Amino acid sequence: MSRTWQGPLPEMPSVPAARAWQRLVPPEGYAVQWRRLVDAALELGLGPEELATGGMDDVAAARGWKPATVTLYSKVARYGGVPLPTPPTPEPDPRTLDLRPLCEVRGEQPEHLRSVVWCAIALHWPAPVGTFRDLRREQVHPTARRLLVRTEDGEWSVPGALRAWHAWEDVRNRFPALERSPWVLPALRRGPGFTSEVGGRLSSQALQVTFAKHAVRTALHLRGTTTGGGRARADALAAVYETLSYDSFRRLALAGGAEPVAARGAVRAERAARANKAAAPAAPGR
Repeated sequence: MSRTWQGPLPEMPSVPAARAWQRLVPPEGYAVQWRRLVDAALELGLGPEELATGGMDDVAAARGWKPATVTLYSKVARYGGVPLPTPPTPEPDPRTLDLRPLCEVRGEQPEHLRSVVWCAIALHWPAPVGTFRDLRREQVHPTARRLLVRTEDGEWSVPGALRAWHAWEDVRNRFPALERSPWVLPALRRGPGFTSEVGGRLSSQALQVTFAKHAVRTALHLRGTTTGGGRARADALAAVYETLSYDSFRRLALAGGAEPVAARGAVRAERAARANKAAAPAAPGR
């Protein structure tokens, strides 16, 4: 019997992108980041296979993701079984930044002082935002020259934060709900939740928003009060403050030589600190 030529079998129809993502199990501990990655891919009609083939460029461009964000979601994709290459984690940009204006007391508004004392402590005790969320007043002890912060992980000496601490304590003691609060950074108003109350513990997201608002207000203050020869520097500093997050503040404080409080970010900070030292101009006479 002679064999007759047979054309190739028709290609199997591709699985819809949404169904293809549903077949994958979110990596443990990254459910939120996985959901955001899937949503971003589905906006462009991309399933896991198309994302693995084309990479993250289109998704990153559509969402306006920065290099550090692309690195994070590339790792999350790999953890979930999507074979994406992992780009190297970028170094902090800028590597150095003057963070002192964020620690300056400029008034008696409770929201301002709460943010200032947070920045003043974090400048020398750059703990993650979750640690500040759980930090209690009984863990912070003012001395004649500095603050002492005591946690389960040890004791830290924090210079330069006394003025902000006392100003914040004086103002919060005028309000009974804040005076009774055990938290260093309590809520100043009720939120949408049933359990939310003045003096209650803020969420990490609320603290991130609080920091961003403080950074923007500090930028506005710099632009509105600096004149003469310092105006160009103030404008450059304000431009960075307008998009500064607490995570970036913490990374910059670590890169500036602050002692690490947690393992997260310590390696990158050490790299940036070495780069800063290498780029610093030599002292006169050497």
